[in-house]
Amino acid sequence: MIIPISNDILEKLTETEKSVVNYINSNTDKLPSMSIVDVAEETFTSPATVSRTIKKCGLDGFTELRYILSKKDILNKDSKQVNAILGKSLMEATYTLEQISVSNILQVVELIKKSNRIYILARGLTELVAAEFSLKLLLMGYNAFEISDPNIMIEISKGLKKDELIIIFSLNGKTPELITSAKNAFELGCNVVSCCGSSNTELKEFSHIFLNGYKHSHISIKKFEVTSRLPLYIISRVIIDYLAIS
Repeated sequence: MIIPISNDILEKLTETEKSVVNYINSNTDKLPSMSIVDVAEETFTSPATVSRTIKKCGLDGFTELRYILSKKDILNKDSKQVNAILGKSLMEATYTLEQISVSNILQVVELIKKSNRIYILARGLTELVAAEFSLKLLLMGYNAFEISDPNIMIEISKGLKKDELIIIFSLNGKTPELITSAKNAFELGCNVVSCCGSSNTELKEFSHIFLNGYKHSHISIKKFEVTSRLPLYIISRVIIDYLAIS
C-alpha cells in the first residue's frame, strides 16, 4: 500500500476518489511507467480527479507519488532512476517557489517599471536564461540589454545612473565579473537585483533584492558545468508573468 488511508482521510473522499486510491494501491508495479492521464483513463476519471485525490491523501501530487515509489524495492533499476530524476525536478521547483518572497517579486516589478534602462547580466549557460528574460522585457516595451561579455559588463557597471537597473542571473553566485559588476553598481547607488541558486554568495551583499532559488546537490554531468538552470527559469518566469499582468 503506497498511500496509507486513515479514517479521517477516508471520510473526506468521495466514492470516485476511493476508487482512485484503490487502483493506485493495487497497481504500484505499473505506476512508474504511467502518467496521471493513464491513471485517469484506467479509473474512468479525469487527471484533475486523480490529482485532487492524491493531494487529499497528504501528497503534493502525482510526481511526489512516483518519487516515493522510486525508493521502494518493488521497482526495477531503470524505473527507480527515472522517478528519482522526476523527484529532483519536483524538489527544485517546489523549494524554489517556497523560498521566493512575494514582497520581493513586487519590488522587482516596480523597479523594472520605473527604470530608464535595464541591464541583465549572466555568464555561461545562464546566458540562456538572461537572453529569454531580456527578450520578454523588450517585447513588453522595456529598455533592456542582455550582457554576457565580462569586460563589457564591468565597464558599464562603472558608469551607471541611479535610474538604471541591473538584474543578475547566476546559478552559483561565484562568477567574479558578476560580483564585481554588482559591487560597482551598488556603490554608485544603482539598484541591483540578483537571482541565484545559492545563498552562499557575495552577490547577496551587493544586492538590494536577492532572490534565492533551490539547486539540487545531485549533478548528472560532472565533467562540465552544465547543471540545470531550472530554479533561475522559475524565478524569471514569476517576474515576467506578474509584470505582464500588472
